[in-house]
Amino acid sequence: MSTEDFYPWFVGAYGENHSLVEELVVEAMRDHFFWRRNFHPESQPPIPTSAQYTKEYTDFVARLKAELYRVTADLKQSVPFYSPRYIGHMSSDLLIPGLVGRIATLLYNPNNVSEDVAPATLEKELIVGEQLCKMMGYPLNGPIRAFGHMTSGGTVANYEGVRNLMASRLYPVAVGQAARDLNVAFKWNGELIRDMEPTRLANLGVTASVDLRSSCLNQAEELGVKEWVHAVETRRYEHMGLADFLRMHPELGRPRLLVPVSGHYSWAKSMKLLGLGTAQLVSLEVDSSMRMRIDALSAALEDARAAGDSVMAVIPILGTTEFGAIDPVDKVMELRSQYREKGFEFGVHLDAAWGGYLRSLFTTEDGTMRTQDVVAREFKYFPTPQVHAAFAAVALTDSATVDPHKLAFIPYPAGAYVARDRNIVNFVQQDAAYVFEPTEDDDARFRMLGQYILEGSKPGATVVSAYITHRTIPLHHNGFGKIIANSIQSCEMFFDMANEWAARNSEYAVLSVPFEPDANIACFALNPAGNTSVAKANEFARKVLAGMSTVKGQPVQNREFMVSSTKLYRAQHGANADDALTMLGLDISTFGEPGGDHLLVLRHTLMNPWLQSKTADGKNYIELYFEHLEKTVRALLAKRDS
Repeated sequence: MSTEDFYPWFVGAYGENHSLVEELVVEAMRDHFFWRRNFHPESQPPIPTSAQYTKEYTDFVARLKAELYRVTADLKQSVPFYSPRYIGHMSSDLLIPGLVGRIATLLYNPNNVSEDVAPATLEKELIVGEQLCKMMGYPLNGPIRAFGHMTSGGTVANYEGVRNLMASRLYPVAVGQAARDLNVAFKWNGELIRDMEPTRLANLGVTASVDLRSSCLNQAEELGVKEWVHAVETRRYEHMGLADFLRMHPELGRPRLLVPVSGHYSWAKSMKLLGLGTAQLVSLEVDSSMRMRIDALSAALEDARAAGDSVMAVIPILGTTEFGAIDPVDKVMELRSQYREKGFEFGVHLDAAWGGYLRSLFTTEDGTMRTQDVVAREFKYFPTPQVHAAFAAVALTDSATVDPHKLAFIPYPAGAYVARDRNIVNFVQQDAAYVFEPTEDDDARFRMLGQYILEGSKPGATVVSAYITHRTIPLHHNGFGKIIANSIQSCEMFFDMANEWAARNSEYAVLSVPFEPDANIACFALNPAGNTSVAKANEFARKVLAGMSTVKGQPVQNREFMVSSTKLYRAQHGANADDALTMLGLDISTFGEPGGDHLLVLRHTLMNPWLQSKTADGKNYIELYFEHLEKTVRALLAKRDS
């Protein structure tokens, strides 16, 4: 794929577009200061023009410059994410629209908690949410409408996903209790709510819970039941506390969260934060491709049902942090349909922090899904039928986490939470008289964003960064999809070259790719030829990594390439870890010995847009990487044997 489309999009590995960036930033700054001067030009400027000639002024400027120069010098020790020689973590070159949009908006310092303090940027946040919802396949028109907003990152969006699903699941239970205590004859779908069992009320889906809430509010108004809202609120778990709520409703059992072992560490943090406890976090086994095993999910659901416990949510992952694996979202949704018929509900929050923007590759300009065979024409291996089916099913999930600061190539911090039914946030609304004004306008209420989200004050600059990026590079296959396609093609090239390297160097070392990449993250493990000890293989891999990692205090220019690493544990990864050892020629019996309680794996995030660019010698950066790896491995082995 040609990268010519990208030439005006990115800053460039060598800062090639510095003039454009400087021009845009300077223009934005001049425009901002012109705005300041003309807000009330009749006013006397508080800082006199003579101030810059005083000793106090010049002394402060001298101190400021000295400190700034020290910081900019220290910043040269930063990780060079922009370079195609960096293929470690989920960071890369930056898109110019997002960078310039961020800098320009920082001058205005809007706080997107409410339209009162962010009239220019809060509306744009709701538009960004709609842009992401459309990319994910969520509906923007009709009886169910989607909603999204930005967060500081995927971790907060994950918290919000669990909190919102939990609130929507347990709210109907409070409604039932209030109906019984007030002895009101409210009905829903023709049934008296006071006669409905708590277990049934706890097993309504999001849409049904929204409908129940709306129906009861309407009946309370029609019948003049003034105490209804207060009665429900005081019987909710958010008011009572989870311990007292579950003590009142022991039939609900323990609220569980089901996440594959490949899940991000933020899920354990969310269980602590929400008071659910990590004991209720159920880890699901993964298959040989590092994807969630559906039979493991089914077994966990059966176990919860048999124990009388509730499953608040299942968390499939669209691009795991460590291996980039795409969980079978379609199979998860099929399983939910089956369990709904049994009266057993669970929410589905998709962790698409990494893979959310991958869906732009599957999306047409009008938002429809491209077929597997059409997408496959652009690639050698991608997408497998399983991966395509997973992306097609994204539109059916309840909510998702998406991180623009990953595959949207914009500056940190920039995460996002999106929900298929925007009314899910009704269950978590928090009023504050000094910030939020009541409104009957269903759309306008979302402009008082802070009452629905976990964060309070939040930067509008983050919003503009995503907004202007999405406006200039649309979220479909002819826009953002081109960047995504390039990264996947780089991964396919990397995968082929890894296997070629393994064949070429088999006399010296064993290189094994334990899991074929689902998209654009590739891992492999190394072992000196003839070695059977896991500990010695790890020691060797650490030495290889030592020459390809950033080290504080050492110039980054000393590193030809920079990669990251992860670990395989038997307790966590099961047979996958044993299989990886076998492929490397390692003795499984040495797994668990000192230094060998895990297998160290080199991890490569192949998102940089310039990886396939030719260097002066006519080779691309992927070729150069494997040449460097070969030199490193042979040098280490020669030193060992000398």
